[in-house]
Amino acid sequence: MTDIMSPEKRRQLMSRIRATNTTPERYVNALLEASDVDYDRHARDLPGRPDFVFRPQQLAVFVDGDFWHGWRLPVWRHRLSDKWRSKIEKNRQRDHRNHRQLRRMGWTVLRIWEHQIETDVVRCVVKVLETLGKPHINRNELAAVYTSLPPLKRRNRLPRP
Repeated sequence: MTDIMSPEKRRQLMSRIRATNTTPERYVNALLEASDVDYDRHARDLPGRPDFVFRPQQLAVFVDGDFWHGWRLPVWRHRLSDKWRSKIEKNRQRDHRNHRQLRRMGWTVLRIWEHQIETDVVRCVVKVLETLGKPHINRNELAAVYTSLPPLKRRNRLPRP
């Protein structure tokens, strides 16, 4: 399968894609800030540079894009060119390797997918807070913070469960 865009057009398009501070990350960040928990972002000293790091509890949280990290890849991999199939497979292998390394270091690893955030970001943050052992989670307060944010658009690019 050949690319339908010229190399220049593809380069321009790809240069606009962020690696950090993505929209799903910003939503999770806003709700975590409202939850009054301490964390680091994009810790360079840990394998995979987790998006959110809770050092005292040794919890690493990754917010992964459905496409780039290959959520349900077997369902839609036939649509990709060899180049993209290889790229996403390498991303998945790297993710798996980083996950194993963190677990060997004694860390708990949570992976939150883009579609989970688009569906119910409050539930995703509650899962993080429960893993941290936060005793009292005010879901209404989190929902109020979420409603104060601009609407999160759900995209229909990949097959849903």
